[in-house]
Amino acid sequence: MTKLTIPKSAFPNSLTALNLFCGYLSIVYADKLEIKTAAFLIVAASIFDSLDGIAARMVKVAGRFGVELDSLADVVSFGAAPSFLLYKAYFYQFGWVGIVVSAMPLIFGAFRLARFNVNLTDLETKGDFSGLPIPLQAITNAFFLVSFYSGNQVSEPYSFAVFPIVILLSVLMVSKIRYNALPKLKNKNLTARALLLASLICAVILAVITDGIIVFYFFAAIVLFGIIREFFTKSFVSHKEINIFTL
Repeated sequence: MTKLTIPKSAFPNSLTALNLFCGYLSIVYADKLEIKTAAFLIVAASIFDSLDGIAARMVKVAGRFGVELDSLADVVSFGAAPSFLLYKAYFYQFGWVGIVVSAMPLIFGAFRLARFNVNLTDLETKGDFSGLPIPLQAITNAFFLVSFYSGNQVSEPYSFAVFPIVILLSVLMVSKIRYNALPKLKNKNLTARALLLASLICAVILAVITDGIIVFYFFAAIVLFGIIREFFTKSFVSHKEINIFTL
């Protein structure tokens, strides 16, 4: 009798499947105009997206199959789902212009994932990101709607920001601006782990108190920090080059 064996990769791949399923559910709920539920499902997908990588490293099964499966899930959960959500929540009223702009997270996100996969050489080590990671784009858009969508529309005066936010986040994904990978807990000492845990608890408390608005500003700050750091880094390098040539 053949013994049934479950491969170790089934655990992380199941988490990736849950990521994909949350993305699909987000599309379903967005179609029913349950906008905030759809937005939170994108956030849930991002949690499973983080867990599958952790699980793969825990059971030591990081491989090309997992990378490709993860990207396929991401293009649904963080590309198609937020694009459709944005269209149903806001862009539907602008005709073809709305269709094109709301499709940008999907299209630019697909290019972002393809570039990441082509440039990925070390499956075990994740360095900093070149361009805004697609989950960060999706979470920022999702929390914008969680914070400012009410009464079947984006509240005023925040509606004026939808076009620039969506366009900016989409373009940043295919840019070369550097964004830091999340730090690994195993590389942290006990004090650093305690501080990280305390920070997460404070963040949860603030999120509850502010009805999630603070979470949007937190992710928006991460996005802006990458832009500001890139600007000052290039300015500093240019200044050094000028000083060298004037010596």
